[in-house]
Amino acid sequence: MTSFVLDPSSLARAKVLVAGDVMLDRYWFGEVNRISPEAPVPIVRVHRSDERPGGAANVARNIASLGAQAGLLAVVGADEAANTLAHLLKGHGVDATLHKDATLPTTVKLRVIGRQQQLLRIDFETLPSHEVLLSKLKDFETMITKADVVVLSDYGKGGLEHIGKMIAACKAAGKPVLVDPKGDDYSRYRGATMLTPNRSEFREVAGRWKSEEELAEKAEKLRRELELEALLVTRSEEGMTLFRADEITHEPTLAREVYDVSGAGDTVIATLSVMLAAGLSMPQAVHIANRAAGIVVGKLGTASVTFAELQQDLNAA
Repeated sequence: MTSFVLDPSSLARAKVLVAGDVMLDRYWFGEVNRISPEAPVPIVRVHRSDERPGGAANVARNIASLGAQAGLLAVVGADEAANTLAHLLKGHGVDATLHKDATLPTTVKLRVIGRQQQLLRIDFETLPSHEVLLSKLKDFETMITKADVVVLSDYGKGGLEHIGKMIAACKAAGKPVLVDPKGDDYSRYRGATMLTPNRSEFREVAGRWKSEEELAEKAEKLRRELELEALLVTRSEEGMTLFRADEITHEPTLAREVYDVSGAGDTVIATLSVMLAAGLSMPQAVHIANRAAGIVVGKLGTASVTFAELQQDLNAA
């Protein structure tokens, strides 16, 4: 596909609402010089820490980083991690509506990094209560009226318990809805505009394939069953493939040094949503999302891609 110049004014007008599972990603960086005498594990002497929005919050951060208007709706705890997350999102220019539930802790993923390698991850999480989710649904129905595109980011933490109703509300309002799925029950995503599973997630649902033809058959079968307009399978080193009723579009992976793939799916769906909200076609949006993914895997941890980085990459294509 021929590269083209992105219009920053079109992106600035694009409004995307993200709903789903948010989390706070914490990083402890240190040096590893010896093994513990208490157990055969490395001792990490921590000298630096960092905090970043994770999950659906990282999707919203990526949308804002591209210069678009990002809204976020999610459930968090009534705790320090929630306050930190709200502060970070505000700093990134995300308009966040965070429902607080005092009965649960905000999901936190703590990663310990030694010599630029992840040594350990510790997760703190509890599913949100039914009452908070219902109140979130009412806000969602109001907020989608102001959005051009809606993203539902499912990390399996319970924030999208009513996703079927959310998709139906988007369809009733005439809003395209993109879903980053989780788990093996895709029936709950029926009627979405686009689903964006990665290769292993798609294989878990559709089974293995031995050829591109078999992959296309499985993709079309799932697309029809779920009444999707499109299915985008991100395939790591094999690129990404967009399946629609009348066309299959493949974007190969560009040769790059891969540093960290965490959060790459967030960048893909964020870029897709922004480009569609700005009026680009699905194949154009997928082409640009593929470039954005190539940039973000060269960064450590959950990261975002800026408009300037993306335009420079497109110019070099």
